Parts: sequence; C-alpha cells; structure tokens
Amino acid sequence: MAAMEKPHRSEGDINISPRRRKWQEENLNGQTRALLAEDEKYFLKQSLSTPCLNAMRACGGIWIEDLQGRRYMDFHGNNVHQVGFANPAVIAAIKEQLDRLSFCTRRYTNRVAVDLAKKLAGIAPGDLNRVLFCPGGAEAIGVALKLARIATGRHKTISMWDSFHGASLDAISIGGEAIFRQDMGPLLPGTEHVPPPDEYRCIYECRGRGGCDMMCARYVEYVLEKEGDIAAVIAEPVRSTPYIPKPEYWRIIRKACDRHGALLIFDEIPHALGRTGRMFTCENFDVVPDMLVIGKGLGGGVLPLAALIAREGLDVAGNRALGHYTHEKSPVACAAALAAIRFIEENRLAEHARELGQHALGRTAGMMERHSLIGDVRGLGLLLGIELVRDRTTGERAMEEAEAVMYAALSRGLSFKLTMGNILTLTPALTITRAEMDRALDIIEASLEEVESGFPLLRE
Repeated sequence: MAAMEKPHRSEGDINISPRRRKWQEENLNGQTRALLAEDEKYFLKQSLSTPCLNAMRACGGIWIEDLQGRRYMDFHGNNVHQVGFANPAVIAAIKEQLDRLSFCTRRYTNRVAVDLAKKLAGIAPGDLNRVLFCPGGAEAIGVALKLARIATGRHKTISMWDSFHGASLDAISIGGEAIFRQDMGPLLPGTEHVPPPDEYRCIYECRGRGGCDMMCARYVEYVLEKEGDIAAVIAEPVRSTPYIPKPEYWRIIRKACDRHGALLIFDEIPHALGRTGRMFTCENFDVVPDMLVIGKGLGGGVLPLAALIAREGLDVAGNRALGHYTHEKSPVACAAALAAIRFIEENRLAEHARELGQHALGRTAGMMERHSLIGDVRGLGLLLGIELVRDRTTGERAMEEAEAVMYAALSRGLSFKLTMGNILTLTPALTITRAEMDRALDIIEASLEEVESGFPLLRE
C-alpha cells in the first residue's frame, strides 16, 4: 500500500520528518540508536509512534530522563501526569493494594472499586452519579455511545471535525482527524460532523465580524433540528489544540439537546481532574452533560483506567452488556486513581493550575507582542497553546517553523508536542512550580528567537 504523500499533522508532530532525523543524528548515541532500531524491528510502524524519537529510562514529577541521562521538562506527558510522574502517594497506594488484592475477577466487586465509584459520583457535577470503569478512554467512549443508543432508541451522533476520541474504529468514526479516518473504509453510520468552536480559524470568519457570535453553536442546533433523530452530541468541551469556546457555546448546545431529545456527552479524557483549573472541564462553562468520560490521569500517571460517569436517569441498560471488560474493576488501578484524586484535592492542584495558567497566559501574550511568528495564544488552566503563523493577516500556518521551534526547545530540555502542525501545545504536570514554568517559557522564547533569526529550515 502506498504511503500518503502528505502526512497529517492534526494530532501530533510527524515521526518521519527530515528534521527529526537530523535531531537524532546530532543528539543520540550508539546505545540509544541500538534500542530504537530494536524497537523498530519488533513494533509495527505507525504515524505518531514507531519509529520513536528517543528512549526513556526514568521519569519523576514534571521530568522525563532519556537513556543518555538528559532530563527534559515534559509538557506533553500524554496527559496522564496531573499529579506528576511516579507520584510517591500513587506508587505507595499501588504497592499496598498489590499485597491486599491484585485482581478482581468478573462477577465480583471489591472495596476499592466501590470507593472510587462513590468518590467520582461525589465530586462530579450535577446528578452524574452512575459509573462504569474500563481500561482506556476509547473503550469508555464506546460504552457512552452504546448507552446513548439504548437510552434514546436512536443511533446518530453529532461530533466535531478535528476532534479526537480514541483510536478504535467506533472512536474514529465520531472523531474528526484525517490521520485516523481517511482511507479506513466504512465507519459507523450516522456520525454527523460540524466545525469546531475555533474562533481563530472559524470557517464562518467570525474574527472579521468582530469576534465569535455563536454561529457555530447555532449550526449544531440546526443539524439537530434537520436530522430530528440525533442520539447524542459528543465533544471535548475544550479541544487540546486548544480550542476554548466561550461559555455561551455549551449553554446554547445544552439547551438545544434538551429541546431535540439528544444527550450531551463530554469527552474529558485528557483534561479532567484539575488541568483546566476545575476538577472537571465542564465546570468552567457551568454546563452539566448527560455523560462525562474521563481517563488518562485517572490512573495516576501509572496505570490505564477510564470511567464513564452518567446521570441517574441513564441507568436503563440492566439487561444489556455495555462494557464488560476484564479489568473493569481492577483494584490496583482503582487504588491508584483514589490516591491521585486525594493528592489533587489535598494539594489544591486545580486552583494551582488556574492561577499558574493565568500567569503563563500573560507571559505568552507578552511573547506575542515581541515575536511576529506567534499568531495567537490561548489557554485554560495548564492547557496552553501558542499558534505559529507565517503571516498574521492570512493566518498561514508556520508548520516548518513550529517543528524547528519544537526541536530547538527539546535540545534545551523542554519537551512538548505540536498539534495541527503549527500549534505548540503545552500541558505540564499540575505539580509544576512558577519558577519551572518561567524556565520553560524562557526556553520557548529562546527557541523562537533562534528560528526567527534564520535557523536553517529543512524543506520536506
């Protein structure tokens, strides 16, 4: 099968670019190269993953360490590191649980799984108090889709272009990224897509009309009305690029769902548990969905665990199998999750994320005044984005420049990922200090200056 001529960059930076190979040639020693070659020999190649960038040997707090002993502040972390890597409280809880009960077989429950379900029901907004666990976020999205079909008797969905809900076939059907969808063959039927609430690149050109006027939200209601039989609107309340809609956006859609008999499902897999300055992202918008899907950081940055949290009225599938996963009530993963939530609460990490995020957003706005390469900055808590453009008037994406900035920053000890090819997406551990954040932003600014002063760009 012929490879795609132009790699898609929506979900992350490309792992087969000439600039990556150049960085590896200049920075990796023989031992690391040998391990990468062995990795490539045994793992299937795929975009965003194998072949890999580097090899890790340790992680802790906000830091990762490569095989050569170099440390990097990790502003990516696959969004599992709300409480920092190798959090001592999480590790201790895992070790203790392993000695008590290491596995819970199907048809049985256990104390720690019930305690976690009770905790999530207690902290989730509104009447979201019914829970199912599963190993990963994509599986939890599948559970949500099935429950929506059962509860409404409908199968159609509305979701966003450019969204990501997981890499399974059902998740990419509602997802909106070409790297997962294109040339994949038949996907789920009835998965309608609408433009995301991206004010900077709104297809309705709201910037030219003076700012967002909710046309994108009204279009969602238009589709709900025209289709007439939508089961659910499913979306990330904040996209990881990030797209951060105004609060009215979700309030309009919440009311529209209620009018047209559709459920509202929020995918908060990467951002729940404090990242956006509130325990749950939807709390920033004062909107309660019918279902909330969380994951990634729920496992404390160590173990895979996800959860669907649904409102009481959706407990309607007692005679059906919604999830039924082997590790559904893993006592060890649940112990890690309880320890992580306790750490977030006791250390007020959501509040810390809100305050430090405001400081970081102010600093990036200052960078924008000094660097013409920056077209836009945005953020909510410790979910931050710096969009690089070649021309602020046209908004042409500065993809090669963004990749150059990323590798320049990596050489200075800061790791982050690119989304949409040109957006520096910054998601540090919530345990990061103000001094560490300032150090990271200094690295980004130094890398911007290097690229703007004539850093040699490798043409693809």
